[in-house]
Amino acid sequence: MAEATCRRELELEIPAEEVAKQTEKVAKDLAKVARVPGFRPGKAPISLIKKRFAEDIKGEVLQTLVPERVEKAVAEEKLTPVSQPQVDKLEYNEGQPVKFRASFEVLPEFSLGDYKNLEIELPEMTITDESVANTLAEMQQRAATFVPVEGRTVQNDDFVQVKLLGTPEGGGEPLKAASVLCHVGAEETMEPFNENLRGASTGDHKNFDVPYPADYPDAKLAGKTFHYSVDVLGIKTKQLPELNDEFAKDVSDATSLDELKKKIHEGLEHERDHHQQDITREKILAELVKLHDFPVPESLVEHQMDVRLERVVRSLAQQGVDPRAVNVDWVTLRSRQQDRAKDDVKAELVVDRIATEEKIEVGDDDLHKELEHLASHSGESAEVLEARLTKQGALDRMKAKLRSDKTVDWLAQTAKVKTVAAASATSVK
Repeated sequence: MAEATCRRELELEIPAEEVAKQTEKVAKDLAKVARVPGFRPGKAPISLIKKRFAEDIKGEVLQTLVPERVEKAVAEEKLTPVSQPQVDKLEYNEGQPVKFRASFEVLPEFSLGDYKNLEIELPEMTITDESVANTLAEMQQRAATFVPVEGRTVQNDDFVQVKLLGTPEGGGEPLKAASVLCHVGAEETMEPFNENLRGASTGDHKNFDVPYPADYPDAKLAGKTFHYSVDVLGIKTKQLPELNDEFAKDVSDATSLDELKKKIHEGLEHERDHHQQDITREKILAELVKLHDFPVPESLVEHQMDVRLERVVRSLAQQGVDPRAVNVDWVTLRSRQQDRAKDDVKAELVVDRIATEEKIEVGDDDLHKELEHLASHSGESAEVLEARLTKQGALDRMKAKLRSDKTVDWLAQTAKVKTVAAASATSVK
């Protein structure tokens, strides 16, 4: 039966003779360099040194003997600590054995479940003509141009070119834009802009307030009301290019529209295959977690919570968002990661054990292939990358991840995979 925790506590003792011997050694070493008033360096009696530097000597004796005793006990008990041992309940009296308690976490003991017969369901993802048409439409939208409109007022779906000044209620930094396009009637446009610009003509001036909701994505605007002073500079409509061979040449390296459609289809298939690989991996790991019930070390869970939080911060930074400017309760967000972090750690421990059981290892070829792949994206040679990762101590982590990925791929090949129709995931796009 699985134990409720991975924490271990050892009540340990260091014999009095050993303590006395180490105390003598430390005192003698100290006597050689200690400066004591009335004595030349190295000439003060040991008894005086012991008395005068009692706390220093005690500290050094414990610093040497305690870790040695813990290490010996761990080896005797055949334990694998995953956290730094914490020492408490320390008893240190002259002429007596040193007694203390060492607490730490160890890797859990568990038996592997029936991992060779995992059953997973994958949503069917077919690439249809509609999928290709949707991607083509997105390319068409990106290639659109804005054409000026004369002789009428603003209508829904127009793009109004405006100069604006937004002043926050109660003071604060104003918003200024000499020329910006506002898509009237669009879902993402705040309603006061739609109401005030619809029916306007070029040259009109409008004043109105915009109250932003508390959960508005831009932290500078969220929960505030801005008074806007807006000048209408012009009215434009979006003009889509015609879908023909010329369009295909303009937006890609294809020479015809048919060739472009074929390339889109191939791209969507590639995207789908990657997506299915990701889903397969997630489901394999979820099944392994369900199949095994054992406690996981809290220290590893805490580390994984930090890793998950770092991913969120990195993702925001990649989108050009300053994580410090986002209205997020980071402490709560981190604590919400606990259950998933626990599953991450459990899955990692199980996969590692399966890799050992099935003798799955990462060879030089696997490592070289991964280094070549990473090097092609970083602009440096595989040799330089390997040297850098080795220096940073990251090469072993890379090998561990490759071993884990290789094991999950092996599990996916042995699993019984059933494809099911899913209304929400019948196509890519």
